[in-house]
Amino acid sequence: MVDILVLYYSRFGSTAELAKHIARGVNSVDTCQARMRTVPSVSTETTANAPQVPESGATYASMKDLQECAGLIMGSPTRFGNMAAALKYFLDSTAADWMAGSLIGKPAAVFTSTSTLHGGQESTLLSMTIPLLHHGMLLVGVPFSEPALTTTATGGTPYGASHVAREKTDTHLSDEEIAVAQALGKRVAEIALKLRA
Repeated sequence: MVDILVLYYSRFGSTAELAKHIARGVNSVDTCQARMRTVPSVSTETTANAPQVPESGATYASMKDLQECAGLIMGSPTRFGNMAAALKYFLDSTAADWMAGSLIGKPAAVFTSTSTLHGGQESTLLSMTIPLLHHGMLLVGVPFSEPALTTTATGGTPYGASHVAREKTDTHLSDEEIAVAQALGKRVAEIALKLRA
């Protein structure tokens, strides 16, 4: 099986819900499987440590996950038009993988969730691509051949999958958001297979 790493941070569940639909898209491609991973929250107390194993949900990501994946789909809620600190903190720890070139030539995509329609989805998606470019990854978006991009009144962009939560606890995705998320997962998996061939 070809593993596609779905790596995300989610505070209230919306980004995690997007990750599940992206994983369904990945898993719809023969011989591909989604490897769901998250990152621990960053504490404002410098002496506090997150537990090594989360009590529930996805397993925490490790450098081994990056090395073994054939593609990466990365997601974060929007924080002032940028990725959340927890995901940035994890990415900042990947210097050894950057030096080793373990992500060079692998396809990558991004996804996000915001509480408002104009809450910075596209700037967050674009900012998440910068470290992926430094790692030598090949960026994958959602082409307008995906019908949901032209009909959505909620989330979904050519830069990546997205969700408009409106409220912190609103993890219900629209049909268009689901379609874009699954299309993104499927597209990254298909490209990863082509690159391996």
